[in-house]
Amino acid sequence: MTQQATAPTSSNKRILLIAFMTIFLDLLGFGIIIPIQPFYAEAFGARPFTVTLLGASYSAMQFIFAPIWGRLSDRVGRRPIILMSITLNALGFLLFGFAGGLGMLFAARMLSGLGGANIGAIQAVIADSTPPSERAKGMGIIGAAFGLGFIFGPAIGGTLGQISPQMPAFFACGVGVINLLLALRLLPETRPPQEDLLPRRRFSLESWKESIQLPNVLWLFLLYFAITTGFSMMEQIFGLYIDRIWLSDQTFAHASERVKRAAALTAYVMVAVGVVASIVQGGLIGKLTHRFGERRLLFAGTSTLAFAFVFLIIVGHLKIFGLMMLAGGFMALGSGLSNPSLSSFLSRNAPPDRQGTILGQGQSLSALGRVIGPAMAGLLFEWHINVPFMVSAVMMVVCVFLVTRLSASSTH
Repeated sequence: MTQQATAPTSSNKRILLIAFMTIFLDLLGFGIIIPIQPFYAEAFGARPFTVTLLGASYSAMQFIFAPIWGRLSDRVGRRPIILMSITLNALGFLLFGFAGGLGMLFAARMLSGLGGANIGAIQAVIADSTPPSERAKGMGIIGAAFGLGFIFGPAIGGTLGQISPQMPAFFACGVGVINLLLALRLLPETRPPQEDLLPRRRFSLESWKESIQLPNVLWLFLLYFAITTGFSMMEQIFGLYIDRIWLSDQTFAHASERVKRAAALTAYVMVAVGVVASIVQGGLIGKLTHRFGERRLLFAGTSTLAFAFVFLIIVGHLKIFGLMMLAGGFMALGSGLSNPSLSSFLSRNAPPDRQGTILGQGQSLSALGRVIGPAMAGLLFEWHINVPFMVSAVMMVVCVFLVTRLSASSTH
């Protein structure tokens, strides 16, 4: 059986760099779509609830397939799963660009969601290549890739959106092709096929029951779901919120001008989010984990997110866009402290032969949160634009309580 890495080596560092590049290019494509997606959907007659369902359809596929991809990566190896998922993601962006109606938009996002369900497999690559003491720092690489994806992706998407709503999607497809070529060339296999060594667990509730019997895993799974649900409620209606607060009382010669302005403002805040997230998860999380530990960072992160959502409502009343950038920074800080600490803690409580499975299950629950959160946010946003952020703040307070339930025990 393949052993967990016990010390950092030059080979492991190279693998981490390749994993970083893979997820960065994956998230770059995702970030490119963010500024334009709500307004692109509205152009086909979608109301806010339908817009958020579009984001939820992407996550629904991740919910279904993240544990499947994770389990398959334990059995057939990480590399083929990651290569297949990158290909599907790129095809989804291509279909998005050619969409002629809401039906094709939903099909495109679902196809990309199927491809984007690979985070658990990539986390397993990192777990294969890092000792437990370096796990949070390794998982921070994913956070840094997310952060950089949110720096460059929305900036590129907001710029290309000034040309046409389709251009960001075609560019994202091109990024996906580059990602596939690099992964084909550089991504090694960190866990060879284990057909003869692993018991044949079926994709059933039995596997979930086995997982939650491990120390801390139940609470960590609940945190995966609750943090993502609360955060995604903000994420999917953020562009619409900016549009309603800053642009609703302005007059534009053409509707397309308002769309372009809203996309640009959304991109500005997303870039600020990406900068802070990259600093925290790419440069600070390892040192902070060694000093404070994952539980304290999870407590600090969820508390910061609760404050950020309340602050966001205050900023909306003040209508000072510079403070919106600051609110984005607080959200990125809270997320940057929480997500890698959560992944690291879960990995430390997963046996070596179930890393892909359990990390995939965690990502599946995150995806479920990104289904339920946006669907709730769309309905609540139609009731009142501040209510989704109020509910998100309450959910983060619940997460703070869940963190207190964690113990220090782990399987390795």
